[in-house]
Amino acid sequence: MASGTLITIEGLDGAGKSTLAQALARELAARGSRVELLREPGGVEVSERIRALVKDPALALTARTEALLYAAARAQLVEERLEPLLAQGAVVLVDRFLDSSLAYQGAGRSLGVEQVRAINLFATRGLQPDRTLLLSISPAAGRARQHRRSEEPDRLEREGEEFFTTIASAYQQLARAEPERVRVIDAGQPPEQVLLDALDAVADLLLPPVPAD
Repeated sequence: MASGTLITIEGLDGAGKSTLAQALARELAARGSRVELLREPGGVEVSERIRALVKDPALALTARTEALLYAAARAQLVEERLEPLLAQGAVVLVDRFLDSSLAYQGAGRSLGVEQVRAINLFATRGLQPDRTLLLSISPAAGRARQHRRSEEPDRLEREGEEFFTTIASAYQQLARAEPERVRVIDAGQPPEQVLLDALDAVADLLLPPVPAD
């Protein structure tokens, strides 16, 4: 039984997930938590190799192949790193997790959210986040941020506006369906405020309750 805390960070490309993940990891560590920061797909060697496949713009993957590769990378990460870390009581931050597949492959690729959920629950042995921080940003604003980066866009980042509009809508539907788990944060704010909002969103998981008088 997991005794640690699993916090995932979700959102469109360009929402600032990696920036928040790094800042949140530093802040929680400074407050005394044992924190591990991982990314998806990736985090372990097998999953990093799969990451190279799914990101490669030179490859033409079918939608089902893409979904299964993400699930495979997730299965390896869960068994090799997540489950052991949680069993040791760590706070584990993951830059993307199951909700990304629900939004990107389930909705964006039109495979069906519940169908993609099923293969990922199998891949993760049912492991789900204690809290998910959804960074909300419009597809246009996310694209604008991406264009300011120096890196070449990867295979998914090259998709059109309709693809990302569908994903943004799917994320909002997931948040409405699970408001206790998924907390929406305005990603258009300054990074300092995004971090403060994130800390507020996880405080009940990581801070001891105030004793009653």
